Amino acid sequence: MITNFIESYAKLIVSKPEEVSLSTNKVDETFTEITIKANSADIGKLIGKNGNMINALKTMANGCKAKDGVSYKIQVLAN
Repeated sequence: MITNFIESYAKLIVSKPEEVSLSTNKVDETFTEITIKANSADIGKLIGKNGNMINALKTMANGCKAKDGVSYKIQVLAN
């Protein structure tokens, strides 16, 4: 599932992977919100320069929409 991939990927990027947590909120059958919580020092790494890193994760999630028909919204928050 996409959430397992996003959590694994986020843990590879950050300096403190033990502080990364991921939660999902299924709004309805076609929309799910994914929230990544990480140490405040790692937020910049997750977002990336000019938002490139988070945009790559969003692109990956949008690719899954073609397979399972669910749209994903990804948010990054500090612990």
